[in-house]
Amino acid sequence: MAQEIVGAKSLSKFYPPKTQAVKDVSFAVEEGEIFGFLGPNGAGKTTTIKMLTTLASITSGSATVAGFDVKREPSKVRESIGVVPQELTADDELKGIENLHLAGRLHHVNSSEMREKAKELLRLFDLEEAAERRVRTYSGGMRRRLQMAMGLVHSPKILFMDEPTLGLDIQTRIRVWEYLRNLNKNGLSIFMTTHYLEEADSLCDRVAIIDHGEIKVLDSPTGLKEKIGGSVLIFDVSDEIDITDFLKTVPDVSEVTRNGHTYKLKIPRTDEALPVIVNGVTSRGMKISQISFQKPSLDEVFLEVTGRTMREEEGESQESWIQNVNIGRTTN
Repeated sequence: MAQEIVGAKSLSKFYPPKTQAVKDVSFAVEEGEIFGFLGPNGAGKTTTIKMLTTLASITSGSATVAGFDVKREPSKVRESIGVVPQELTADDELKGIENLHLAGRLHHVNSSEMREKAKELLRLFDLEEAAERRVRTYSGGMRRRLQMAMGLVHSPKILFMDEPTLGLDIQTRIRVWEYLRNLNKNGLSIFMTTHYLEEADSLCDRVAIIDHGEIKVLDSPTGLKEKIGGSVLIFDVSDEIDITDFLKTVPDVSEVTRNGHTYKLKIPRTDEALPVIVNGVTSRGMKISQISFQKPSLDEVFLEVTGRTMREEEGESQESWIQNVNIGRTTN
């Protein structure tokens, strides 16, 4: 049975005078898990992560990370975690290898060990040929990979990642996903936020969705999608006659949306509903020009749970929660 690497019990955070950012949040992350923490703007996810990484005080409740109490043993927590922020914190004027050594010194990694660790990380993230180049010459994908390497110099037990692929093109994002999967296969636990729901669907063993300071659902991506149930039927018709009212009368059809010639229906079962729909359309002198089925997506789970869609351009205003980290110092 897997051990718990992160545990939160009735975790709450108040900001004066009356704002409660996080309300009695409880969850557990298992060792070796990739755990996704999702939520719309202002949902409380950044505040929760700041508490777990010792960058914000806990108003009430408790949390443990890597077996250490966040309130009582913040230094031990910081020694056990790696943090990869959304903001790129590598020094542009230093070489890639120099940034790694600097991160190592901040985490008190001795020089001889750091030399070997740097070689290993540069090889792992395909940065060996760029090691002696200044970071200002790196592409966006290279910078992200260097940022991950910097978060791993001290061999943390768990890696906290805030939007690890934000702004990267899809090819580079897929490559980063491969790195994360390999890190996880080698035993690293990962706690990540992302606004790319397909990223959470592909990478995460389990996902929690937080809204208004409370965790609304927590399950595997597959489990969450199964709870919504049914398939989505999408079809185009030959003219703009509105058949929404008819479609709402079809047995098993629970939702109908229309956009011009295109209709989108939510149907738990298609075997009985589909013939009725086809007959109803043709009896009205219309033709179906295109038809397709979709299984529920994590986007639909998110919409159902929060009433909102996750838009990348509305990415939650992220505080620079890494910039306040001082290794070995308690932050309140």
